[in-house]
Amino acid sequence: MSKGYVYLVGAGPGDPKLITIKGSECIAKADVLVYDRLASRRLLTLARPDCELIYVGKSPDRHTLKQEEINQLLVDKGLEGKIVTRLKGGDPFVFGRGGEEAEALLDAGIQFEVVPGITSAIAVPAYAGIPVTHRDLTSSFAVITGHEDPTKNETALHWDHLAQSHGTLIFLMGMENLPLIAKKLMENGKTPTTPVGIIQWGTRPEQRTLVGQLDNIAQRVKEQEFTNPSIIIVGEVVSLRDKLQWFEKKPLFGQRIVVTRARHQASELSQAIEALGGEAWEFPTIEIAPPSDNSYLIKALNDLKSFQWLIFTSVNGVEAFFAELRIQGRDIRDLIGLEIVAIGPATQAALEKKGLRVAYVPEEYRAEKIVEGLSGRVLPGQRVLLARAEEARDVLPESLKAMGAEVWDVPVYKTVLGGANRDELQRLLRDKEIHTVTFTSSSTVRNFVKLLDGEVSLLDNVKIYSIGPITSATAREHGLTVFKEAAQYTIGGLVEILLKGGK
Repeated sequence: MSKGYVYLVGAGPGDPKLITIKGSECIAKADVLVYDRLASRRLLTLARPDCELIYVGKSPDRHTLKQEEINQLLVDKGLEGKIVTRLKGGDPFVFGRGGEEAEALLDAGIQFEVVPGITSAIAVPAYAGIPVTHRDLTSSFAVITGHEDPTKNETALHWDHLAQSHGTLIFLMGMENLPLIAKKLMENGKTPTTPVGIIQWGTRPEQRTLVGQLDNIAQRVKEQEFTNPSIIIVGEVVSLRDKLQWFEKKPLFGQRIVVTRARHQASELSQAIEALGGEAWEFPTIEIAPPSDNSYLIKALNDLKSFQWLIFTSVNGVEAFFAELRIQGRDIRDLIGLEIVAIGPATQAALEKKGLRVAYVPEEYRAEKIVEGLSGRVLPGQRVLLARAEEARDVLPESLKAMGAEVWDVPVYKTVLGGANRDELQRLLRDKEIHTVTFTSSSTVRNFVKLLDGEVSLLDNVKIYSIGPITSATAREHGLTVFKEAAQYTIGGLVEILLKGGK
């Protein structure tokens, strides 16, 4: 068996979008992914479904595996001929013990590659509004371990040099030794009033920042209960935080928000959330699939000229309808003479992209309002083609029939349970890491409850945002409490109420 290949990859400081392009490619190609405590779990979603995931996280008081055991694990998997990605928080070679892992691989004759990551030493202060250098304050910085090897007989740190330096001092993994660090710096000449910043869980929704000075920072940390993982930054640049902080000022900062839309549609909402400072977790509860029986659709497409009206109630319906139209060797010319109706602006935009003019869009984007708007316009005896989901409600076809119309209610797609990671979702909810869940349709609600195995109590302290009244009604039917409902039943409307939050 040929030997494998190991990538030592820096995952960055916590924000999953701060991983490099090459780092994400290494995750995607891995047979085995060996990951740390400080590597964002969202990065695991980039791995192949068949990838073996191995957690080797360390915290100050508990190690899943000793470093020697991690080294051996990488060697063993490499000798099995596997492509291994070792995903490490920050940068592998900045207090990441990546050098030791590389040496072990070299000794075993296994090829490896180092993919640098954005170190927390620079990124975390930046997210707190603290530049590590500034032309008016300092032109140098030092990154220092705050947790030396306890087996060493004496310190390798030259406290006198550090204390007399005019550069910024950045201590990693030093919270346990913070009183000693402050004491040593002052004893060796550092001014007691030198500004100090402590940043906990930097770049993540949990980020907290505390500012003090050398002579009081240890007491302030104790009072505010700051713990690992935190960065300690000492120097005049800390004074710029009040002016330059930006991340914590974003309107959705601190919010971890679940997006339940189908994977191919989730990006619009996710991108809006993250642009506003939130952290979007995509758990696609639905997927779009062909209808159980498409013979009705094919028959309708072969008889399009007999219809006077064509109604679409979703973008998915538009895409599915025109996909089948192409399969049948037809195009938009077959729609000549049809009056086209769209349930809302997103559906209208999807139709207009195909070069079609929409005759009617209701002011309120639901079936009942389509009926109101078409009253008196759809005449008795006219034929109406409804292109929509297989599981859609009966309100629209029944109301049109009551007007005297001949209605063909044709399923063009169906929604099925999506590929969301059930275990990860339940873990996040149990650990109280999710603050908000968004629902964009009744099917997202129903399938989300299935992913919880009916344990809706997991949502007791979670705010639920709904795209509209039909979705809200379905949520209530399943025992959920809707915190806010969008006034405009669109993704934009959903983002608007997220921004209002508890207001």
